[in-house]
Amino acid sequence: MAKVVARKETGKLQIDFTYKGVRCREQTALMDSPANRKRVQAVVDKMSAAIREGRFVYADFFPGSAMAERFRSDRKVSDLVSGNGSGTEQPSIATGPTFNEFADQWVQEHSIEWRRSHIRSLLSTLDGRIKPYFSNRVIRSITKADVLAFRAALAKEPGRGGKAGLSAKRINEIMGTLRQILAEAADRFEFTSPALNLKRLRVKKSDVQPFSLDQVQTILATVRPDFKDYMQVRFLTGMRTGEINGLKWKYIDFEHRLILVRETHVLGEDDYTKTDGSQRDIRMSQPVYEAMLRQQKITGTASEYVFCNLLGQPLDNTNFTKRVW
Repeated sequence: MAKVVARKETGKLQIDFTYKGVRCREQTALMDSPANRKRVQAVVDKMSAAIREGRFVYADFFPGSAMAERFRSDRKVSDLVSGNGSGTEQPSIATGPTFNEFADQWVQEHSIEWRRSHIRSLLSTLDGRIKPYFSNRVIRSITKADVLAFRAALAKEPGRGGKAGLSAKRINEIMGTLRQILAEAADRFEFTSPALNLKRLRVKKSDVQPFSLDQVQTILATVRPDFKDYMQVRFLTGMRTGEINGLKWKYIDFEHRLILVRETHVLGEDDYTKTDGSQRDIRMSQPVYEAMLRQQKITGTASEYVFCNLLGQPLDNTNFTKRVW
């Protein structure tokens, strides 16, 4: 006998029934209420009738359910239509994990592939933007209209500096994370991702204006003396902030005049470089070579880091930006 019950953990309605001697429980996305119970009961009545008449197909009522795979041998409703002439397709209720449940699982499964800094950034995006919006929606019930509405909502969120709306670049980053989660869910539960073929927003090309040589000379002549060599190396090598802040003496090859970029310092931790392509050897020009020799006399025996604070720890970029730059 099939019955409609509410799960204590979530307050959502669940269909509890026995099929072919197997007890089955299928959760819906509907909260417990008289109206929703009536809606689910209508499906249960049709399901019970289909079971009695031998035309029940598990996957047609509960697409995406793990139990549907177990009863895969059931004939399709479309096959039965041609045989019994009923022509009535059975209604279905979206089942399976909620968005938040699957997103948590997705992060747990893939975190081994990512850098710690990427995980922190991704969790910030998920917890701050995506999960509050889709929350406890069953993931396969999310439509393209829902995805587009979410993107439109992001455009109205307050941006940096009091600007109205997030930038197109930031929206693309958020939607990229959502797209990956939905694509993974679609592959596992055999439905079409609602984010499929969703176009990225056009991002305006930045007008980069690098410092001229005269400006570089002015900065080097003005900066605090203890940061002059640091700035000189940054200007003349193009190293990223995390790369130079995490640069260690073991990666300095004075004999061949090379800086070996192998690590980066991000969010207070040493980590692998941004990409495999970021692993590179930078040939030291004469000004860089001389700056390194001067720096070696200062921190060569005091710290494993080339550029460090008084405690021998890597430079903090926020502190550098506010107090030095």
